[in-house]
Amino acid sequence: MSTSTISKESSQAPIQAPENTHASRLRRDRRHGWGFMAPFLAFFAVFLIWPLIYGVYMSFTGKSLTGANGSFVGFANYVEALGDADMWHSMGNTLYFTVISTVPLVVVALAMAALVNMGLPAQWLWRLSFFAPYLLASTVVSLFFVWMYNPQLGLINELLGKVGIAPVDWLNNPEVAMWSIVIATLWWTVGFNFLLYLAAMQNIPQSHYEAAQLDGAGGWRQFFSITLPQINPTTIMIVILQVLASLKVFDQVYQMTAGGPAGSTRSVVQYIFETGFTGYRLGYSAAISYIFFAIIVVVSISQFVLTRKRSA
Repeated sequence: MSTSTISKESSQAPIQAPENTHASRLRRDRRHGWGFMAPFLAFFAVFLIWPLIYGVYMSFTGKSLTGANGSFVGFANYVEALGDADMWHSMGNTLYFTVISTVPLVVVALAMAALVNMGLPAQWLWRLSFFAPYLLASTVVSLFFVWMYNPQLGLINELLGKVGIAPVDWLNNPEVAMWSIVIATLWWTVGFNFLLYLAAMQNIPQSHYEAAQLDGAGGWRQFFSITLPQINPTTIMIVILQVLASLKVFDQVYQMTAGGPAGSTRSVVQYIFETGFTGYRLGYSAAISYIFFAIIVVVSISQFVLTRKRSA
């Protein structure tokens, strides 16, 4: 067979379509993606999804910490919880703490960020000083303020005595105990909100302030007409995060007052803890947990809707 004949036959042979490399690459990427996600999904399912499902089931049983009486009781736990005066009292304490702590944690953080953003000298020192307490553990902060609030040896009462004010029993007086915890919480956590506000302020274009200066606007006018509107989304985010964090308060309350005096500072999370691990009623404490969870969901959705309407 001649060379020309071979070339003709090869030219007439059908050309085989190449493999769809894009589709195969896409399938390979998906397999790799699921492979990377698998460890997280496993931990997510074991430590979040399963406890959530099991907690719902347990709330419909009379399960005890000892393992006894795990029989199905229906909605009996929920009915009992809705009529539990102690639960509603602890819920009221939690809402009270949320209201009186959220406002200063937002306003003080805003003032701190505005002062640093003005261009104070040694800004790194101001940032470190304002944010450093947030890095401390709750036990360290609680122990520190327990000593500060000590009626006989505490620094606060000593300073009050120098200006002629009688000593205050900060953590044992029902009228001031919650405020004492709020002050400690403010000192401890305001640094996080401060950093969020400072980052938002530093992202505002300087040209806005320069144009306002040319129009004769002073510092206060610039703050209320430029700074506050520009950081409004950050304010909404901080308020939402702060409300959710305050509703879940437990650590500093339990460590500073253990819910006292006379239950005046006991939060609903502490009541759930005491019901389940001191009263051994796991089923009942689970029911209270999901009632509280439902309240948090309602508050979150309401807050989101209200803030969205205001920003619209």
